[in-house]
Order: sequence, then structure tokens, then C-alpha cells
Amino acid sequence: MTGSAGLAVGARVVDTLAALRPLAPFFCLSVTFGATLGFLSGGAPLILRARGVELAEVGLLQLINLPVGLTFLWAPLLDRLRLPFLAHRIGWIAAAQGAAILLLATLSFGEHWPLPALLALAIAACACVATMDIALEALVVETVPAAQRASVASAKLCGASLGGILGVGVLVGAYDSLGWRGAVLACAALDALCLLPILGYPEARRRGAGGRPERWSGSLARLRLLAGRVLALGAYFAASYLLAGPNTLALLDLGVPLAQVGFLTGTVLPAVNLVMALAAGGLAARFGTVRLIAAGALGVLASGALMAAACAAGSADLGVAATILNFVAGGFLGVPVFNMIYRWAQGPKPATDYALLFGAAFFAAMPLRVAAPALAGWIGWPGYFAATLPLYAAAVAWLAVAVARTLRADGAAR
Repeated sequence: MTGSAGLAVGARVVDTLAALRPLAPFFCLSVTFGATLGFLSGGAPLILRARGVELAEVGLLQLINLPVGLTFLWAPLLDRLRLPFLAHRIGWIAAAQGAAILLLATLSFGEHWPLPALLALAIAACACVATMDIALEALVVETVPAAQRASVASAKLCGASLGGILGVGVLVGAYDSLGWRGAVLACAALDALCLLPILGYPEARRRGAGGRPERWSGSLARLRLLAGRVLALGAYFAASYLLAGPNTLALLDLGVPLAQVGFLTGTVLPAVNLVMALAAGGLAARFGTVRLIAAGALGVLASGALMAAACAAGSADLGVAATILNFVAGGFLGVPVFNMIYRWAQGPKPATDYALLFGAAFFAAMPLRVAAPALAGWIGWPGYFAATLPLYAAAVAWLAVAVARTLRADGAAR
């Protein structure tokens, strides 16, 4: 009996690994996305704020993320042009990732270069990683059946979360021992290693498995049909950042040590996101996408109210609790939101569609991301968090309505 049970367990492990193997390329590239952006833009605001830099100046560091919101400007090239090597999408993935690796290698020599030069290289590296990402999302839309996209979304969010742990929690945490060159080169080496699995992905054989695309004619017609969805996503991204993004800065002002805040941002947050990404697909299947979004949103609103109370009372412990609650509740939203973006990008030009849905929405939120710290410094943290609550509630309700409308149209409303 013991031997039979062991064989059964071994068979289940083999079956599980076989089921997870197709997700490995998406997982690995998302690790590099999370690690690179996390390393370049995740730790710097906390470090500078701890050194006494004004909140308004800290907000300017969000410009490193600007290329993520501008991918819609060059996404049509990724749909229209095929590079003279590898398959269509994989060729662009390899080219963009390779360029990011070269830029990081160059950046590793720039510890004492002027800040504008370092910032320019960081923005260029982020542009390459963002280009890789939209090519990867187009690959998902074209080659992964709709029924399997929730699993891919979970794998990508898990990868991005693990990347965040590596890019912020590990590389930034070990900065004193690694030094500038060692940390940047370690990030470049991770990007190179994680590129390898996608090179064997059978893009040509799986093309068309993603389902029949919606037939839209012309970019203006496509934008007109996507406009409502882009606006809903833009409002959601903006409101989510306003409520949750400055939490760690507020913790510093409450007197939480930088090391503890860095641990929350670089380890606890991505670890929670990883667990929630694993669970969210099953929860959405059981309870429904809209209900899962609503449950997560209620938790986020509760965390915002708790953070406002913590700032008013000057309680660091309450602020940490509110931040962790925000991590958990926000983790419910990642898989259903990105799975719906895949559905909305199911057109004849998926890289362009995805860039419009995610990139344009992200770009629309950039002014608020830059202005949020300055706004908090002006009105104070308690008033700031209280003011963001109704904005977030309205934005997530708008998104839920758009998602429900699409599910009804697909005959999949729950």
C-alpha cells in the first residue's frame, strides 16, 4: 500500500509538472519584468525619501515607468513588422529583451555618471522591457485558448511578484554587499537566463488557438470601440495608485524604519501577490469574476480607511496593518483584471490592442502618480487617504460594470 501510494503521489507530481511546463515561458519573462522595473524604480523613492528628499521630488521618479504607458505609440510596429529571425512575436521578445540586457550592462558602469544620463538609460531599459511585455501579451492572445488564459495570467502575476522580490527585496537589500555594478549586472544576468524558455515556444503551431478575433477595421475604429474600456481601466489604475501607491511613503513619515518598509515592499508585497495570483484563478471560477473584483475592492477600501485612521493617530503599527491588508485585498484583483484585458485585446492586432488597453490606461494615470506625493504633502496624509476612498469606489464600480457587460455579451455572466 505504501509503495502504491508513493507511486500515485509521484504520478500526480509528474502530471502537475507537465501541466505547468507550458506556463514556464510566460512565468520566466514576467520574472524579468518585475525584477527590472522593481530594481530600477521600486527602491529609489524609499531611499531618497529616507534621506530627506521632498515628496514632490520623489514623485518625479515615477517617470522611469513612463515607457510602460507609452507602448501604444510603437505597438503597431510590432503587429505590422516581423523581424528576420525567429517567429513573429518571439522575434520581438528576443530583440527587446536583448536590448534591455545591453542597456543594463552599460548602466552597470555608470555609478558615478550624471543623474540625467542614468535616468535616460533606466528609461530606455524600461522601454525595452515594456516592448517585450506587449509582444508577450500578443503571443498570449494569439496562441493561448481563452479557457487557459486565467492560468497564464496567474503565472505572469506570480512571475512578476517573484521578480519584485528579486529586484527589490534581494538586489536592493543586498546592495551594500553587491555594489552598483554587481546589482545591475545580476539583474541583466537574470533577464538573459529568463529569456531562454520562450525561444522554444511553438508559436507557429499554436497560432490561432487564441480564438477568432473581433473584426475591426482601422486603428481609429478600434480605438473608438476600445475607448470606454481604456477609460475604465485608466480610472481604475489611477485610483488604485492614489489609494495604495503612497502607502510606503506614509509609513516612513509615521516613523517606520526604512529597512522595515523595504521588507514590506520588496518581500511581503510580492509574496502576497504571488499567493493571491495562485488562488485568484480558482476563486474567480468558483465565485465569479465580478464578485471577486467587488470583494477585493471592499478590502482595499477598508485598508484605505484604516490608513487614514493610522495617519490621524500617528500609529505606525496600524499603518503597517493597513498596508498589509491593502496587499492582500489588492491581490484579488490582478488575475481577473488582466484576464479581461486579454479578452478585450482579442482583435486582429493584439499588441496594439493590449498597448491601448494597458499602456494608454497606465499613461492616463501618470499625472496623478507623479502628483500624489505632492498632494499628500499639501493636505496631509489623513486628508489625502480619506479623499481617495470615494474616487477608488467610483473607479472600481465603473470597471466592474464594463467587465460584467463583456461577460454577458460572451454568455459567460455568473
